[in-house]
Amino acid sequence: MKLFDVYPINNIEIVKGQGSLVWDDKGQEYLDLYGGHAVISIGHTHPHYVERLTQQLGKLGFYSNSIKIPLQEELADKLGKISGREDYQLFLCNSGAEANENALKLASFANGRKKIVAFTKAFHGRTSLAVSATDNPKIIAPVNQTENVVFLPHNDVDALKTLFAEQGNEICAVIIEGIQGVGGIQVASDEFLQSIRSLCTQYGAYFIADSVQCGYGRSGKFYASDFAGVDADIYTMAKGMGNGFPIGGISISPALKPWHGMLGTTFGGNHLACAAALAVLEVMEQEHLMDNAAKIGGYLIQELQKLNHIKEVRGKGLMIGIDLPEELNQVKKNLLFNHHIFTGEAKPNVIRLLPALNLTREHADRFLEALSKELKA
Repeated sequence: MKLFDVYPINNIEIVKGQGSLVWDDKGQEYLDLYGGHAVISIGHTHPHYVERLTQQLGKLGFYSNSIKIPLQEELADKLGKISGREDYQLFLCNSGAEANENALKLASFANGRKKIVAFTKAFHGRTSLAVSATDNPKIIAPVNQTENVVFLPHNDVDALKTLFAEQGNEICAVIIEGIQGVGGIQVASDEFLQSIRSLCTQYGAYFIADSVQCGYGRSGKFYASDFAGVDADIYTMAKGMGNGFPIGGISISPALKPWHGMLGTTFGGNHLACAAALAVLEVMEQEHLMDNAAKIGGYLIQELQKLNHIKEVRGKGLMIGIDLPEELNQVKKNLLFNHHIFTGEAKPNVIRLLPALNLTREHADRFLEALSKELKA
């Protein structure tokens, strides 16, 4: 049997990782500023993370949600405190797409409506409803197509107000990334997020903050939308939540009430997943990683803005987009193969930086030096 060929793959086999560094099967070291797509939040093979998972695996790897799992309650308590949402409720699942799928379903259950508002360049996942709210027709299969999702221009307050004035009583929810990832590190303005909050409150719709990529401290605050000083009704999480162990979750306002069977999952919130997620939060807290993300991210953005040939630098914390002109479309490839630095990308020509939140100044400078050389080449 062959693998189903859906991924464009670099001919590199990574076999070891530590912190922000990884090594291939030939012993070549790489600086990882991609984090496996924003997944590695506390660094590769962090000792506390490895110990937490190993200890749990020695006790019990899995049992279903039909029994009491104290680790889930411990995770909910710690997540509530660190995120500043102690009165919210936690539902655990397995991925970002599943988190968004459940968030949209939950909102529809709560107000009985169908219409979802999403935005240009949005990416919310590949499951049925999540992909329908994703602005990429290429990955929306015919069976996923629905008239229930309306796309509006990103950061266009007037368009949002007009839609609510016309159809507000039909709108179930507004879903938005505080900082778009796949869309090219597009930051939602404070005014835009505040308008979403006020309009959802006015018309009885729900505000879903997709924090799958931009959450969990990556922006320098726990959720990227926190910069706007508003609370969403539902926050979705995954990626950095487990530092590589598959886990997702939704943090739910106390205004939304559960009933038995409303949502469900087989693997969500299993013992190993909760151990991984707790280890991440413990390291984030002990090592002040949100502060580090803000500090090192701010330094990177400041230094990047000094370089020539860059069209624009966008982002917050350690979620940074470097918009390059078309004639420099080989820079990402050159960073990997000439300088051994992993970065991400967004179309048409944006380099995305999504490193671990404990990235050091030394590693930031290593990247800046390599990029500077490429831009001068």
